[in-house]
Amino acid sequence: MPSTGADATAPPVDEPLLDEPTRALCTSVAQGSLAPARLAVVAPGGHGKTAVLGHLARRCEAHGVTVAWFGAPGGVDPRTAELVLVDDAHELSDTALDTLRQLAERDGAGLVIAARPWPRPAALGAVLARLRGQVALRPLDASRVAALLGRDRAGLVETVCAQTLGVPGFVTRLAAALRGQKADAEAARGELGAAVLDEFRPDLDRLPPETLSLLLAATSGAGIDVDLLAGLLDTDHDGVTRALDAARACGLLTHDGTPLPLVAGAVTALVPEERRLAVSQRLVRLQLDREGPVLELVRPLLGSGLSGAEPAEAFEAAADEAAADDPGLAARLYAAAAEAGRPVSVLGCRWADAAARAGDVDTTLRLADQVIAEPDAAGRADAARTAATACVHKGQLDRARELYAWSDTRLARVQAALVAVQQGNAGEAERLLAAPAPGEPPTLLAGALSALARGAIESVTEGPTLALSTLVDAAETLEPVGRTTFLPDTPAALGALVGMHCGEFAVASTLLERAVAAESGGRPARTRHLLLTGWIALLRGDLDSAARTLRTAGTVESPRDWLFAVGLRAGVARRSSDLTTLRALWADVRESVIRVRVDVFTILPFGELAVAAARLGERDRLVHHLARARRLLAALGDPPLWSAALHWSGLHAAITADRTAEAADHAGALAHIAGHSHHHKALAEAAACWLDTLSGTVEAARVESAARALHATGLCWDAARLAGQAAIRTTDRKAMVSLLECARSLGGAAQGGAPATTPPDVPALSERERQVAELVVSGMTYRQVGDRLFISAKTVEHHMARMRQRLGATSRADLLAQLRGLVTTR
Repeated sequence: MPSTGADATAPPVDEPLLDEPTRALCTSVAQGSLAPARLAVVAPGGHGKTAVLGHLARRCEAHGVTVAWFGAPGGVDPRTAELVLVDDAHELSDTALDTLRQLAERDGAGLVIAARPWPRPAALGAVLARLRGQVALRPLDASRVAALLGRDRAGLVETVCAQTLGVPGFVTRLAAALRGQKADAEAARGELGAAVLDEFRPDLDRLPPETLSLLLAATSGAGIDVDLLAGLLDTDHDGVTRALDAARACGLLTHDGTPLPLVAGAVTALVPEERRLAVSQRLVRLQLDREGPVLELVRPLLGSGLSGAEPAEAFEAAADEAAADDPGLAARLYAAAAEAGRPVSVLGCRWADAAARAGDVDTTLRLADQVIAEPDAAGRADAARTAATACVHKGQLDRARELYAWSDTRLARVQAALVAVQQGNAGEAERLLAAPAPGEPPTLLAGALSALARGAIESVTEGPTLALSTLVDAAETLEPVGRTTFLPDTPAALGALVGMHCGEFAVASTLLERAVAAESGGRPARTRHLLLTGWIALLRGDLDSAARTLRTAGTVESPRDWLFAVGLRAGVARRSSDLTTLRALWADVRESVIRVRVDVFTILPFGELAVAAARLGERDRLVHHLARARRLLAALGDPPLWSAALHWSGLHAAITADRTAEAADHAGALAHIAGHSHHHKALAEAAACWLDTLSGTVEAARVESAARALHATGLCWDAARLAGQAAIRTTDRKAMVSLLECARSLGGAAQGGAPATTPPDVPALSERERQVAELVVSGMTYRQVGDRLFISAKTVEHHMARMRQRLGATSRADLLAQLRGLVTTR
């Protein structure tokens, strides 16, 4: 890094260090266009002032201009020279400055003065005021940095620019250090190794103690808080200003007081740890004493192993500060406070909440349990509620109800009411919701959660319209405060489930989009919201969006979310006729259904897994869960909103397993609730058509009407499949053609594609042949291809035979190879 002394290293000769405007200005001065030149070059150390003067001197001398360097022994006398160059004018004595003033007053003589912006003696200011213009020194751009590094280090240009911000002195020093070290791999990753940074150790050693302390404070997160720095440097505000000006003049700090990345890295790597920690602790103590924010000051202390009352206090204060916006960081800071000696009984409740909102459910339960077990611990009731909510995420609803009951706060009661609905006990939910609040204020959070519980109750006692309205209101109420709250569920999530169960997919999507944008429920809820968004896409038949949303959800941590994720993966695989993937994920399915017991709000994934199980001959795996689901719904009076989904999935599981009598039972149950809504009527009519189709009776007009009704409710894939399977099973050619066309139109783009192009001299495939070819070369059987395209396996075989004949393939392997080439050509 540039020295705090003169910029006195030999002026670089390389032209790339100067930008075009600066070179053009130097040329104008040398050619006399600006005679007499009266210019100032004011910039911090390392910005290239000496390089500019050297270049100007050479250009002028090449044009016959007599040049004198002010203060240099020997050489041309400044009093007779046509151009006088002054370097490091900020370091001149009063006597020298007086002489320089006299030169500035001389008419007809050129004068170019280079100086740092600080210090600025009054005499120097008077001299600079007599000049006519100032040379602007710009950072080096990437092309000039690349020229300095050379071709063999071209890959380091981005790193050098980022570390130096293009300051020429830093660029040249760092380029030289990188040329002397085998640091390509580290530097290419944006890192500077200890060997490279060690080149700057002498510069740090020469820094005045005050400047080094200022740099340490800056790298510790102090910024330019004048009061804080005044306490650290043991000076007043003017003293801090002088120290900052000095550091900026050396080129060590930017205008906003931030160290250059290279400077920060050198300070962190080369200053002894004990000194860095001492400065950090001093800053923290000063900030705690004045009750100011400490997070940015304490963050660098993580991992330091500090212990004792003061570090513990600092870590705890920083954790409280981070809790709202970064619960993961808050949890780490609480852990550091505990390691420093703060009792878990004091931290546990807040620590458990932060861990929960960061998605670490197991740590949440461990900490909350410690708090609950300690009679004198702070926040035992809140810890119990947090633990109960964590149990909901783990699918342990019985334990959750026990903990909510022990907590017995207003929030615990309304959350317990939600769990009671999940477990099929609407009466208990009503009692909990009606119980008087134990003297707690009616906050937004309490209101939102009360509405959430009320909406859950209405979903089993009233029509879906009322429940959705209540849940939408609850979601809007929660938005301002929901980001920092750990919840068993969100109004948006439950509203989306209700919407999917009654065909209100647009409302469900809107709820989830707003919840993701508002971060309602924090990180754990975001995963749930995204998974439910994927379920909406799945039910609508948009398998690509469903799979993409599943990937966006990232790592799924809670067992409940894992159940929804596995169900979504199974649903995509089943609808894609991808038995290989379905079999591969069946181990995850078995584990998920062991870890999570079915409840009212998990009917959707359990129903999907039931159909997948039937496809794989694994129905026995889910018998117990499905029986429990039926018992829960019976305890609630078989609410149509929730029971319809169970019967619809049960119908398809029975059809897949070829159990016609069982399918008829589910169809009968759906017929019984057909009058509940248009959605239920569509399900009932479609179920009846499925029974007719299985028996070989296909009434095309009725099937098409039922399929279009399903499509109108949002079940697009189911609609297309009903029409397609009916087409396959009918013996009426006209009905088959009509139903196939209906299936294709309802399936939309999922079964279609853009017209393909083929290379010259290669027989073209029809659109249908291309669709068949793409699916066959992807590994599907003829039956799977037929299911996807709503045609029979025999028809797929005929398409393959025609393509083999047209392409002149000599074997199946040859045919597949040719088709693979064709379908990848677009």
